[in-house]
Amino acid sequence: MTEHTTTAAGQAADPRRDDAPPPPVPLRRNLRFQALWVGQSCATLGMRIGDTAFPLLVLALTGSSTAAGAFGAVEMATALLLGVHGGSIADRLDRRRVLLVCDTARLLALASVPVALAIGRLTLVHLLLVAAVIGATTAYSGPIRLLALRSVVAPEQLPQALAQDEARMSGAALAGPPLAGFLFGLGRSVPFLGAVLASLLSLASALVVRFPSPAEPEQKAEGGALAGFRALAASPLLRPALAVLLVINLTGAALLLPVMVLLRDHGTSSGGIGLALAGEAVGALAGAALVSRLHRLAGPGVLLLAVAWAAVPVPLAPLLPGGAVTVFVALFTVGAGTPALRVMLDLLVFRQVPDRLRGRVIAATITLLTAGMPAGAFAAGLLLDHFSPAVALAAIAGVLAAALLPATASRTLRRAVWPAAAPGAEQG
Repeated sequence: MTEHTTTAAGQAADPRRDDAPPPPVPLRRNLRFQALWVGQSCATLGMRIGDTAFPLLVLALTGSSTAAGAFGAVEMATALLLGVHGGSIADRLDRRRVLLVCDTARLLALASVPVALAIGRLTLVHLLLVAAVIGATTAYSGPIRLLALRSVVAPEQLPQALAQDEARMSGAALAGPPLAGFLFGLGRSVPFLGAVLASLLSLASALVVRFPSPAEPEQKAEGGALAGFRALAASPLLRPALAVLLVINLTGAALLLPVMVLLRDHGTSSGGIGLALAGEAVGALAGAALVSRLHRLAGPGVLLLAVAWAAVPVPLAPLLPGGAVTVFVALFTVGAGTPALRVMLDLLVFRQVPDRLRGRVIAATITLLTAGMPAGAFAAGLLLDHFSPAVALAAIAGVLAAALLPATASRTLRRAVWPAAAPGAEQG
């Protein structure tokens, strides 16, 4: 039974009250969080600029769309191949030091492009090497950025912090492509100078903000590099949840090419197509403000299934009247639920594993979810080689619906509840 002492006023007082921890600093006054957030925002914006500017540059140099596609393929393949090792490194070595090395390597790789342009020595091989460096730095810095952000806020502030981080990602996804196009119009080297500046600010953030690393960083990671996959496979809740997210990513990637072809065939301009496809990013930016409300309305499994089923009719939107406007509205609707799902993933997966394993679990999750994107894009190309865009879009909607049936039947997923506070200390 709890003991109490009596004050002069006759009221009970808890002697432990003076030892209670003070309330956490509000996020807006948490300088470490804000500095990390600004740095990571710059890094994300720089990468989104590069995603558009590099293919434009390759096209300008070679005139080959195959070569332009090769840049993204090399970058993504490198990130996927090194992703598992990146998680293992995050669980073994000094995380801040690894992040500094990654930011420096990316900065130097990006800076080499305008230098080579200035002296007339830029080649396709050079650009593909840059793609490999960017992919490698993404593989090693990605898990650490997630771990760093969560380590500088109190556990009860984590949903709010993650929602703010979602706004960063959505804002960069929305601003990056048009900004890259505008800068490229000013000169071939200009967007890369902008990406260099963004990387420099990201590096400065990592230099000034300290965050924790594994307690015994030099020891071999317990369980090996694949421990993250084993941890995910062992959970009866995470297996169906990740399967749903994987199929959403796969069908989402497969959707883009048929939508673009169909809109083009209906006379929509390139600018109109770009604005239509921006609907998802605009929706995600708006949805960042809805994260807490959506989490209060439904449990994680119900929320995941609701957003996934809402995505089923989206591939059919280009077949309806309205053209680009209809596509924008459909993508906006699905995009509005995306931030809540990403925060759900963090709370449901990353928050529930011990810190010594967290980097590998994050890397395993990113690898699984990212792997669906090139598979979806490749499948879309095969479909369009044999069928009309309308048939391809109907097939994508059918695949998504069929894949959701087993997860919808899962009682474990439907009855899942939001976890309590994370085990162990989250703050550094």
